[in-house]
Order: sequence, then C-alpha cells, then structure tokens
Amino acid sequence: MRILHVLDHSLPLQSGYVFRSLGILRAQRGFGWETVQVSGPRHNAGLPPAEVVDGWTFHRTPKPAGPLVRLPIAREALEIAALTRRLEQVIRAERPDIVHAHSPVLAGLPALRAARRAGLPMVYEVRGLWEDAAVDLGHAREGDLRYRASRALETYVLRRADAVVTLCAAMRAELAGRGIPADKLAVVPNAVDPDRLRPPRPKDPALAAELGLTGRIVLGFIGSFYHYEGLDLLLDALPAIRARHPEVAVLLVGGGPMAESLRARAAAPELAEVVRFTGRVPHDQVERYYDLTDFLVFPRKRIRLTELVTPLKPIEAMAEGRLVIASDVGGHKELVADGETGFLFAAGDADALARRVSEAIAAGPEVQARMRAAGRRFVTEQRVWPVSAAAYRPVYARVLGRAVP
Repeated sequence: MRILHVLDHSLPLQSGYVFRSLGILRAQRGFGWETVQVSGPRHNAGLPPAEVVDGWTFHRTPKPAGPLVRLPIAREALEIAALTRRLEQVIRAERPDIVHAHSPVLAGLPALRAARRAGLPMVYEVRGLWEDAAVDLGHAREGDLRYRASRALETYVLRRADAVVTLCAAMRAELAGRGIPADKLAVVPNAVDPDRLRPPRPKDPALAAELGLTGRIVLGFIGSFYHYEGLDLLLDALPAIRARHPEVAVLLVGGGPMAESLRARAAAPELAEVVRFTGRVPHDQVERYYDLTDFLVFPRKRIRLTELVTPLKPIEAMAEGRLVIASDVGGHKELVADGETGFLFAAGDADALARRVSEAIAAGPEVQARMRAAGRRFVTEQRVWPVSAAAYRPVYARVLGRAVP
C-alpha cells in the first residue's frame, strides 16, 4: 500500500508539526507501507522539485510569483492552485492508493481536488484549527470575515473527505459538532518515537556551568515561544517561587514570536540572574538540555486552540523521564493525570503556578520518582508511534474497502 502525504511544511524546518509528520512516516514504514511526501509552496524558498533531507524525499511545490501574491486571498488561491498541480504530477508518477492530507486547508483543499480527479480516496487529518491559530497570531479576530471564511473552507473539506483524523477527543467533539458523522472520525493521538524512552541521565556539569545552572533547581521549557504558551506567566510567577525556593532558576530553550518580549521581561532586576535563554538548539542536542531540567513547565493560556489541541511537548517530557507542571487547559488534561503523572494548575493564575511548583519541589525524591515512572508508563503503553499510528489501519481499510496488512 502506498500513501501520499500532503504536508504544509517539512524538514529541514523543525516544529511540532514536522516531528508529528516524521513519527507518522516512520511508523507507517515500520508497518511495511510505502509513503510519498509532498510539501506545499508557502515555505518553499527556491527549493528543487524534490529534496532529500535526513534520508526522506520530499516533493516540493513551486512558490507562486507575481504581484498577486502580495494580496490576501489571491495569495492563498494561487498557493492552492500550485499545490493542486504539483499533486496531480506526483500522483501520475507515484500512483498512490490513498491521498492523506494534513491540515491546514491550504493542503486539504488541493489534496481533495487532486484525489477526486484521480479517483482516489482522500483522508484529511486536522491537527489544529487554522482560524483559531490566526486569532492567536493576531492575523484575525474571532468571528471576523477571515475567521469565518477559514472555518467555512475547513468544514467544506471535512465534509467531503472520505475519512477525517484528528489528534484528541476534544478536537473530535469539535468536528462532530460541524456535522461530521461519528463513523467518519478517528483519533490518532500525538506520540513519540520509542527511542525517546530512556532513563534520565545526570546533568552535564559543563553545560550547567556554562549556563550558570550549577546547583539550581531548574524549571524548563523547550519549544516555540508563542503567546498561547504562557511563558510570560512563568516569569510573573518566578519571584513568588523564589521567595520559597531561592535555588530555582528558569531555562528557556527555543525561540519564536514572544522571544523579544520575554527577554525584556527577564531583564528585570529580580529575574536577570535566574532566567537563561539558549535560543534554538540543534535537534540532536535537545536531550542535553532536557537533562538539565528538574521540571518541565507548560503554562498554556486558556483559548480555543489550547482547549482543543493536545501538544506534543508534555509527552516528550514524560518520555524523557521529566516531571511535568502544566496549566489545566483541555489539551493538557487529556495528557496529565494531576498528582499521578504530573501537576496541573489553574490556567492564567501566576499564584496557582507558584504554589504548584512549590508543592512539586516539596513532594520529595520518592514521590517525584513514582510520578516520573507513571508518566513514562503512560507514554510507553499509549503514546509511542507504533501504538498510536496503528489507528490508521482501520481508517485506510474503510476508505479502500479492503483489509490493510
């Protein structure tokens, strides 16, 4: 069986979207299935028609040119047309059995068109809602014309796809509320590769010294600095945390739209000596920074996106044997059992975050070790890609009308 995956972006870019894609592809190839990968034009800066990155071949889509690409709506229409043409070329050359598109609708709509013209079944995977992401980034307001147009296009593709996949129960309920039949919906949760399941290693003393973290209790965040991640709340809570535990420091690994404002906030006298920024680090070096942390903190804000979408980072943290402290948004509550596999606190409440960090520290090594083991057990049993991706088998079998090996 050969599956054509249609992706918004891919390696060499690094993001949660890319890491989920790679996990799916590795697992499917492990099942003996063939995969073909096509990326859309938005992130194509003069790339060749096909590119091999880390052993993966990605068919690239040319980026539209001309004056119209500067105009909203016209730009999106040109991108959709370009990806549709590219998919038709790849379908003719690769002859897949299934077209599997991954949101947003800029990938879903071209995939639907190309699949229908080729007489192929089309699976649409919704990882997040484009319109809600645009609100958080400041590109739209909830209920405005752009928001409603994006939502309508997404719903159009959802209703016409042969099957719909999403990544958590909350998102499944949201899609069902748009009239998508229950027997057409499936959940393939976020997961990690089995090789992420390793016992924590000792802190690298040289790296700890370089960052000024020797002898510190380290609260860490490793990922992208978006507004909805709530990292400003962590900095707001830090003085109260340090009043009880002056040995605490914060390690922020990554970058993104909020990087400058976070650095400005961390320059305050009460924070300057205890907040460390590393910038983005190579993916093969990330585990060294995990090893420096005692707790991973995920203070996401309560918005539609965080209520509906389960993030990948807490699963990675539990796989790495780290204790998780997370806000009680819907996406976290599907991952973290409060007091068993991690700690939850009231979203948006800096005092609640400070109290929960203190409780986590005061719990002591024995309780912390038990919770870390419970988190790893949850990941091992439910959230590794060979387990999670097996849920594609009945989806593909239904749209093909035959058993899938």
